[in-house]
Amino acid sequence: MKKVVIHSDGGCEGNPGPGGWAAVLRHGDNVREVSGGEAATTNNRMELLAAIEGLAALREPCEVEFYTDSEYLREGITSWVPLWKARKWMTTLKKAVKNEDLWRRLDEVASQHKITWHWLKGHAGHAENERCDVLAAAEIAKIRAKFSPAELAMRLEEFERNRSKFKDQPDLL
Repeated sequence: MKKVVIHSDGGCEGNPGPGGWAAVLRHGDNVREVSGGEAATTNNRMELLAAIEGLAALREPCEVEFYTDSEYLREGITSWVPLWKARKWMTTLKKAVKNEDLWRRLDEVASQHKITWHWLKGHAGHAENERCDVLAAAEIAKIRAKFSPAELAMRLEEFERNRSKFKDQPDLL
């Protein structure tokens, strides 16, 4: 298996608000960057999407050292997902898992690789993590340039109407 190092980050201006995500993939001297964003989202959804898209960018099963500054992401994929799956994606309070759509996608794409998940402190000088932050911020800037404030407000209202399935408070195991 190829050995790949992935760093990811997601962010949001307002939570919810316009958001961006990014991942930097490194295999030896080869580096690939992927990024994107959404007009109305949350920070946690962008962290999850960064991991999903970073792993989805791999063309074959790999051994991955995955670095994130999101404890929500690392704790969720390493500890919570197996418990949620065993309970058919329900919390201990028998409520639907928040961000279930993205957790399911992450679980699916992660299952194709051998991954060691690492947490690192954000904004602490880690070059790849800082690069992800820059890329995610650039995606937010693109969104702000593409949509008027009124259009962003409309998308945010729509997001809020549908938010019951996306709420970001930590899930109870």
